[in-house]
Amino acid sequence: MTVDYSIQVGKEKLNFNTGYYAKQADGAVIASYGDVMVFASAVASRDVKEGQDFFPLTVDYREKTYAAGKIPGGYIKREARPSDREILVARLTDRPLRPLFPDDFVNEVQVIIYVISADGVNPQDVLAINAASAALIISGMPFHGPVGAVRVGRVDGQLVVNPTFQEMTKSDIDLVVAGTKKAVTMIEGCSKNVTEEDMLAAVVFAHENIVKICEKQEELKKAISKEEFTYKPYLPDLELKAAVREKCYNDLVNLKSILTKLPREVARDEIVARVKDELREQFPDTAGQIGGLIDALDGEIMRNRILDEGMRADGRSLKDIRPIDIKTGVLPRAHGSAAFTRGETQSLGVTTLGTLAEVQKMDTLEGNTSKRFMLHYNFPPFSVGETGRTGSPGRREIGHGMLAERALEYVVPDQASFPYTIRQVSEILESNGSSSMASVCSGSLALFNAGVPIKAAVAGIAMGLIMEGEKWAVISDIQGLEDHLGDMDFKVAGTETGITAFQLDIKIEGITPEIMKIALDQAKEGRLHILQTMNACTSKPEPAVSVYAPKIKIIKVKTDKIGEIIGPGGKMIKKIVEETGAEINIDDDGTVIISAVKLDSIERAERTILGISEDVEIGTIYTGTVKRVMEFGAFVEIVPGKEGLVHISNLDTSRVKQVTDICNVGDTMKVKVIKIDRQGRIDLSRKEALEE
Repeated sequence: MTVDYSIQVGKEKLNFNTGYYAKQADGAVIASYGDVMVFASAVASRDVKEGQDFFPLTVDYREKTYAAGKIPGGYIKREARPSDREILVARLTDRPLRPLFPDDFVNEVQVIIYVISADGVNPQDVLAINAASAALIISGMPFHGPVGAVRVGRVDGQLVVNPTFQEMTKSDIDLVVAGTKKAVTMIEGCSKNVTEEDMLAAVVFAHENIVKICEKQEELKKAISKEEFTYKPYLPDLELKAAVREKCYNDLVNLKSILTKLPREVARDEIVARVKDELREQFPDTAGQIGGLIDALDGEIMRNRILDEGMRADGRSLKDIRPIDIKTGVLPRAHGSAAFTRGETQSLGVTTLGTLAEVQKMDTLEGNTSKRFMLHYNFPPFSVGETGRTGSPGRREIGHGMLAERALEYVVPDQASFPYTIRQVSEILESNGSSSMASVCSGSLALFNAGVPIKAAVAGIAMGLIMEGEKWAVISDIQGLEDHLGDMDFKVAGTETGITAFQLDIKIEGITPEIMKIALDQAKEGRLHILQTMNACTSKPEPAVSVYAPKIKIIKVKTDKIGEIIGPGGKMIKKIVEETGAEINIDDDGTVIISAVKLDSIERAERTILGISEDVEIGTIYTGTVKRVMEFGAFVEIVPGKEGLVHISNLDTSRVKQVTDICNVGDTMKVKVIKIDRQGRIDLSRKEALEE
C-alpha cells in the first residue's frame, strides 16, 4: 500500500511517501520538499551478538550525483568515499535519533539515506533527518520518536523556516534544529554575532514547526500500522548490580579526592579489576556487565554530588572555568601559532596563509564552489593517553573541525580587504573535554599572531546538564567525565557581543526553553571570562604578516586591458609569471591580485602589468628593449607586449650607416613616441629622446 502525507513547512510542502520502494526494508520513506527528494531506509538485525552491551546504530548519508543531473568527476565515474559534507550530514542525522532508542535495545540498526533529486534551491540536510525519522517510526522498532527537523534563518530581521540557498546568503542565522513534540533535542549551526535572546527566539520558532512535522509522521505511522518489532531486552543482572554496589560504592565515593583525569582513571580501573576478580566466580554468566555497572554507579555518585552539593568531580563549583594558560608564536616558521590550554585540554592552533590560487575547490550537487577559510581538527590517541588508529580523519574530527570553523568564519576578513587563503589547523595534544571549543580559542589567537585582521577575538565553551526528576543543574566548561555521564553537551562560541556558532546534543528527551536560557546566560558568563584571559595575552592582530608568508598586492586596471595582460592563449601572463616568480589572478572587474614570497617579485610583476595596461601616448618617453634589428631600423619593446619601430633615420642625431652601429638585440634605449597610426602601429625616435 502506497501512502502519502504532506504538510506545509515554509514556502513548500514537506511530503512523506512510503509503501512502493524498498519494501524489504523494515522502514523506507521518500521525503520531498520542492524538487528535492531524499530516500531513507531503516533495518534492524534480528539477532544480537553474544555479550554485546551497547547499541550499534549506523547512519550513512550519500548524495547521488545523478540527483543534480551530473556525472562524477575524475577517472572513476561513480560515487567514491563520502565527502566531508556527507559525513557531516550523517552525524547531523544520527545525533537526534540515537537517544530515542531504549537503553535495553542493543540490536544493530542501520539507516541508509540517499539524495536522489536535488533542485539547487532547497538544502537536503534537514530533509535527511525527517526522512530517517519517518523510516524509523514506521519500521516497528522501539524508537521513541518521531523527530522533526527544520532550518531557521533570519532575513531582514524576520525568522524564516527552511530558507533557500539564496535566502541563506542574506541571513545572519543558520540553525538546524531537531526535536520531538515535547522538546528540542539537537541544534547545529552558526550566526553572525547574534545575541543569546535572538538565538533562543530562533530555537523556539523552530520547535513550533517541528511539532507539526512530528504530528504528520505519527499519522504516517498509524496509516502503516506495522507490527511492533520484538527483541530480547538487554537487562542488567539485579543480583550482580547489588553485589557491585556493596563492593565498591564507598571506593567510588572516595574518588572525589582525585581531581585529575589520568590518576582518577587508574584508580577507577583498579576498582573495576578488583570487583571483577571478586565476583567472577559468583556470577560467571554476567560478569561481563561489571564494567558497565560500575560506570553507571560512578555516574550516579557524580550526578548526586552535583545536584546535592554543587560540587563536581574535579572540585569545581557549577560555574567555575578550569585554569587557562596561553602561549603565542610558539612555532618559528609557521605564519601564526598559539597553544591554548584549559585544564587538561590543550589545542595547538596553527595558521597558514596562502594565495587565492590555493582556495579549496568543491564539487557539490549545487555546482562547483570554493572556500578560502578552512579549519582542520586532529585528535590523535596520545591526547587521551591511549594507543589507537591514526590516518585519515574520522567522523568526529570532521565534525569538530567544522564546528570550530563556523565559530571563526564570521570574524575572518573578506577577500577584498585580506586577499589570502587561510588554513587553520588545531592539533589536540591533550584532551579532557571541550577540545572543539579549545580549537576555537587557539584558532582565534593564532589568527591574531598571523596578522590576520579578524573582527574580534572568539572563544568557545561547552556546557553540561545534570537532571534527575525535577532537580537539575547547568554546569560550565564540562570535562570528559561530565560529558560521558551527563545529560547535555551544549557548545557555544562567540565574541564579547554575540554568538557565532552553536551546537546542542541532548541524551534525555529534551530541554525546556527555561533551561536553555539559563545555559545560554551561563555560557556567556564563561565565554566572557575566557575572552578576558585571551585578551590579556593578545587583543589585536600583529601589524604585518609573517616574513615567511606570501605577500600580496592588489592593483586595478581598465577592463579593456585585461585581454592584453593575459595575451593570446595566456601567453603574456604566463611570461610575466615565469620572469617574476609571482602568482597573478585577474578578476573580470579589472582587479589584479599579485602574490609572491618576495616583495621584489611583486614589484616587477606590478611594473610589467601597469606597463601593459598603460595607454601609449604621443610625446611620451620610454626606456625600451631592442627586440629585433632590421636594415631599416630597430623594433623596440617600450612596455611588455607593445613594440614600436625606430627608423634608421631616427636612431641618432647624426647620420647612421647601419643599425648595428647604434644598437643590438637586448640593448636598452630611451625612445620617444612620435606617431601612432590608425592600425595602432607605433613610430619611435631615439634622436628626439636624446635631444630632450
